[in-house]
Amino acid sequence: MVKLLGELRIEEFYKIIFESHSIEMDSAVLEIVERSFVFLKEFSKNKVIYGVNTGFGPMAQYKIKNSERIQLQYNLIRSHASGTGNIIPDMYVKAAMLARLNTLSLGNSGVHKYVIELMTMLINKNIIPLIHEHGGVGASGDLVQLAHLALVLIGEGEVFYKGERKATKDVFKDEGLEPIPIELREGLALLNGTSVMTGIGIVNTIYTRRLLDWVISCSAAINEIVKAYDDHLSYELNQSKKHKGQRKIAEAMREHLKDSSLTRKREHHLYENNDDSDNVLVFEDKVQEYYSLRCVPQILGPVLDTLNGVESILIEEVNSANDNPIVNIEKQHVYHGGNFHGDYVSLEMDKLKIVVTKMSMLAERQLNYLLNPSLNNILPAFVNLGKIGLNFGMQGVQFTATSTTAENQMLSNPMYVHSIPNNNDNQDVVSMGTNAALITKRVIENAFEVVAIEMITIIQAIEYLKVQNKVSSKTKKMYNEIRQIIPIFTEDVVMYPYVNKVKDFIINNKN
Repeated sequence: MVKLLGELRIEEFYKIIFESHSIEMDSAVLEIVERSFVFLKEFSKNKVIYGVNTGFGPMAQYKIKNSERIQLQYNLIRSHASGTGNIIPDMYVKAAMLARLNTLSLGNSGVHKYVIELMTMLINKNIIPLIHEHGGVGASGDLVQLAHLALVLIGEGEVFYKGERKATKDVFKDEGLEPIPIELREGLALLNGTSVMTGIGIVNTIYTRRLLDWVISCSAAINEIVKAYDDHLSYELNQSKKHKGQRKIAEAMREHLKDSSLTRKREHHLYENNDDSDNVLVFEDKVQEYYSLRCVPQILGPVLDTLNGVESILIEEVNSANDNPIVNIEKQHVYHGGNFHGDYVSLEMDKLKIVVTKMSMLAERQLNYLLNPSLNNILPAFVNLGKIGLNFGMQGVQFTATSTTAENQMLSNPMYVHSIPNNNDNQDVVSMGTNAALITKRVIENAFEVVAIEMITIIQAIEYLKVQNKVSSKTKKMYNEIRQIIPIFTEDVVMYPYVNKVKDFIINNKN
């Protein structure tokens, strides 16, 4: 059980979304929510409060009669439940629900505590609203996607429950749940905000950190199986640059390789006993490795620093009031503005997909290094363990890795700068944050495919070189895990099932 106190961290998201921990709202939080609701209900009498007694968006100039205020909220929810396209997977929707629950629990939205209580029960019972990918422009937040969540809370729409897509009313009946009664501004409070893009974004950061760990392991393993010199990972070299990410990556790779018997010391091979080097015109061994092996700390360092920054911004967002208007109990006032705008999240998602694409590019180049005997000088073409000419080795899957990497490069064009005015130009500068988050999700999934293909090739290379007992213990662990999933490929076989198995393994398991 995770008790929610009004402030969430990545750790709580992981426990609730990935490990299915139940949640419980602290009584002090419910008290704040109730005080906020009572205050707004009283304060809004004889005042013009947006979305309470006015229309929405460019129709805010229209006064709503007291007798129609509740109907206004239902109209908003139903009219904006207009999403289309692919259905967002359960995990990401659950993260969005958790993000929305948290921001509403801060007491800045004036909702009735029924909203908090029902959302808590839906999360605990794993009743997931059906939400489509297309619809939100991320300006008044995720209006369309969040409308599908709100639709479920009023007992309408559809949900996924126990592996089936069902009508909400039927699931509520089976589970003894009651829809929320709209009392004030519950419709607008549920729709106004960045919770879908933020929830998706937080899951994206968790998967990106997992991906980065696997990329570090693959990079370290390639360095050792080709017997690279280890000074490009040295403390001294990397400490001479100030970037924290670079230093951390180099440290992680040194830790990975600390018990390897394959990596070489430059002083042993090039610095000592080289008195006759003046007579050598061409060195047989490479003096330095290609950048995809030698510059890993410099390439992955910015990835780590960016990931940490993205995570920090998203956690700030999920613990913020992203609604309009904002209720302030302490000041006994209501403030109108634009906290629902998603530019913070949109920009961070664009940053994240760029660095994830760079990881897929690194993995693809490392893969190419292993597959090309003219580059590595120790492996057969395409790491072919069969008969050269008759068999193809890893040739076919390289095409998949290359095309998938190319797709990532195309998808990495920023969404943040693609604002299109809409809503009668009321929303004249929008974030496209949910689009950014969803495209980033796809880029991450693509990157796992490329890394899976690289990993299979590393295992094949270890088999060919027969260095299973010379690699580091961490590489040996990775080798053993992947060998339980795939055979040694000495004959040509249909490869896609194995690529998908390895991809599923690295997506669903920490390194």
